[in-house]
Amino acid sequence: MNTSDNARLIEQLDSFDLEERRQALKALAARDGTILPEPLERVNMHMHSFFSYNTKNYSPSHIAWEARRQGLFAAGLCDFDVLDGLDEFLAAGQTLGLRATVNLETRAFFHDYAQMDINSPGEPGVTYIMGAGFARSPKPGSRVAATLLQYRRQAGERNRALVQRINAHLPEIALDYDADVLPLSPGACSTERHIICAYRGKANTAFKTSVALFEFWAKLMKARPTDVETWNQKIPVMEDKIRAVLAKSGGIGYERPTAKTFPPVDEFVAWVRDCQALPMMTWLDGTSRGEADSKAMMECLREQGVCALNIIPDRNHRIADPAVRAVKLQKLAEVVAVADKLQFPINIGTEMNKDGQPFVDDTGCEALRPYHAAFLRGARIMVGQTLLARYANFAYVSAAAQAEFGNNARQKNAFFEAVGKLQPLTTVLSDKLSTLGPEKGLACLRDSARRGSWYV
Repeated sequence: MNTSDNARLIEQLDSFDLEERRQALKALAARDGTILPEPLERVNMHMHSFFSYNTKNYSPSHIAWEARRQGLFAAGLCDFDVLDGLDEFLAAGQTLGLRATVNLETRAFFHDYAQMDINSPGEPGVTYIMGAGFARSPKPGSRVAATLLQYRRQAGERNRALVQRINAHLPEIALDYDADVLPLSPGACSTERHIICAYRGKANTAFKTSVALFEFWAKLMKARPTDVETWNQKIPVMEDKIRAVLAKSGGIGYERPTAKTFPPVDEFVAWVRDCQALPMMTWLDGTSRGEADSKAMMECLREQGVCALNIIPDRNHRIADPAVRAVKLQKLAEVVAVADKLQFPINIGTEMNKDGQPFVDDTGCEALRPYHAAFLRGARIMVGQTLLARYANFAYVSAAAQAEFGNNARQKNAFFEAVGKLQPLTTVLSDKLSTLGPEKGLACLRDSARRGSWYV
């Protein structure tokens, strides 16, 4: 296979047709599988795919391919309000020999912090929150499947309402949500970033000259046309500027959320647990009023059933201002220390939903080196959760795990980490584990973890 064939297959990984993606991945694995690097202690457990928004429009299969190509120890898919990529991502991991996990992110209303900004700036009470380590898609017709459909529907309703508000102010670039926005994502669950992309595209076609285009945006942005011309040279910069004036606080389409805009935290946590996944707190940078006391917030969320923590480390160390960087690094140290005390596994990643974000954090750099072991341990626990829940019905939050470990979170974490350290699951191993059934599957995973290698 020549270079052009390879490029064609990589491009095919992002087809909106699932079967085309599968065939492309299979061909790439057959061609390059023997020369892929040995996994190193590098992880990215929080990456959005094109089922929510990926800055490079990567599919779950493409994310898995790139993670394996770069020699990651493990990778985690994380999309907003959907699990559409779950089966594809886990299957891709087996095809490539990549440890893989699947998460879901949403926004919820945290009544205990209703008067404080948390991690959604300018929106008191609103918090980003996750479910982590989903091992299988909800069974169609089940209660958990109905709730997931409700989250998707509510997200779509919020998007449509946003477009209606913006259209009312800007009829010259009004969007048809179904025709202009939904086709940008294969899963019929577009995001705010898709909406902004669509408005940018509509403006580019609505105005026949660049002068008219720049004057239009300059008026909205309260900027000079020459500034807009400069921003427009980089699409991510331009879209951030558009997003600020259309959808963010103070923008023409912005509507301040209320307690009814998003599901309550406790309801989301209960749903995640019903799915046998880990309810996971997300942490921004510790500088908001809500996040200022990380211990108080984590203990409050623990009372509601949250048992893990997500961090995007890049926000806390790749900062130009030395004073700001020092503050955020101190906050990072504080939240990691609290997580260790509470035995919350830590999930890290780079999101991949904004241009300029690295594909993987350099946890060997001076700023992150003290946390390398904790971050790797968290990734292993998430991989262990996926394997134990999928093949042994022994999820981290299950009654069976509670009966065995009780409140000894340290011991539980050690067991799940040992399973997650095993060599990457392959399709052959997956088939063997599935054949065993849950009881024998658990015994096999215990024995393999004890030996430090697969024994099936």
